[in-house]
Amino acid sequence: MNATKAYAAASASSPLQPTTIRRREPTDRDVELDILFCGICHSDLHAVRDEWKSLIPTVYPIVPGHEIVGRVRRVGGAVTKYRVGELAAVGCLVGSDRTCPMCRADHENLCAAQVWTFNGPDEHLGGVTYGGYSQRVVVDEHFVLKVPESLDPAGAAPLLCAGITSWSPLRRHGVAPGKRVGIVGLGGLGHMGVKFARALGAHTVAFTTSPTKAEDALRLGADEVVISRDRAAMQARAGTLDFVLDTVSAAHDVGAYLDLLAPEGNLTLVGAPEQPISVPAFSLLMGCRNLSGSAIGGLAETQEMLDFCGEHGITADVEVIAIQQVNEAYERLLRSDVKYRFCIDMASLEQE
Repeated sequence: MNATKAYAAASASSPLQPTTIRRREPTDRDVELDILFCGICHSDLHAVRDEWKSLIPTVYPIVPGHEIVGRVRRVGGAVTKYRVGELAAVGCLVGSDRTCPMCRADHENLCAAQVWTFNGPDEHLGGVTYGGYSQRVVVDEHFVLKVPESLDPAGAAPLLCAGITSWSPLRRHGVAPGKRVGIVGLGGLGHMGVKFARALGAHTVAFTTSPTKAEDALRLGADEVVISRDRAAMQARAGTLDFVLDTVSAAHDVGAYLDLLAPEGNLTLVGAPEQPISVPAFSLLMGCRNLSGSAIGGLAETQEMLDFCGEHGITADVEVIAIQQVNEAYERLLRSDVKYRFCIDMASLEQE
């Protein structure tokens, strides 16, 4: 059994603090990674503070983190895809039943028996899985991903959640040259949406409530920026977009963005407002518009995204921090005080 340094929270009101956890010895099918960087996702904060207890109650102690990039340390005897020293990654999932129709279609993210990277059932050691705020992780080969060596590993880490969450609906709805795409919100998800839409060849329109973000949206690749509080600017673009990716997690008027869609256009929600949203029926009915939701993607789709990022030099914009700054980072995350994703340099864990 591997003793591994980590940061964990002991309760919903406790700060993340240094601890030691157990990792299993690699089985024949396992890959062990020395973790280099781990991104901080808002869902880490939700889980640590048990804010999703009605849906997924948190089991304490919790070690969060599902945007993991590291170097392969060891591989099991039956592993064929990875070698010691390679750059590899682990995202939101470390298990599924591998036999259901969803898994057979490479949609492990839709498997009813999926196992989350943290706070999921640990079939090997009992209890729950522990995430990437740690020195090492051991994962079945199927749930490990190759990271192009050309990518900065710190900027690549958020691709494992923010990246695939934005990529999956863009690909599913055929974003390509000749398409007009709107990206609502310019946070961790939205800034990746702008980068991907532009790289896929679409005319990309960024929508933000903050005029101060306009310059940054253009830097990230937007062809146009619309301040969504400007009614005239919104009305001028009514019915002009083929697809809208809505990344906003705060309460907002979804109907205003549905009205931007051309006939048979689609708006996909990837942000998760805490309260139910109100959808005006006529915004859907007139023009046969569609409203859908999406969350992460399967393993094959995630690898496709990483390969695309390698080809186009795409990573997340990150602020790299030491693990000792993680509690401060959580408070800043609540204030949206980051451009655009925190990423933990796990070498700092050696100081504990």
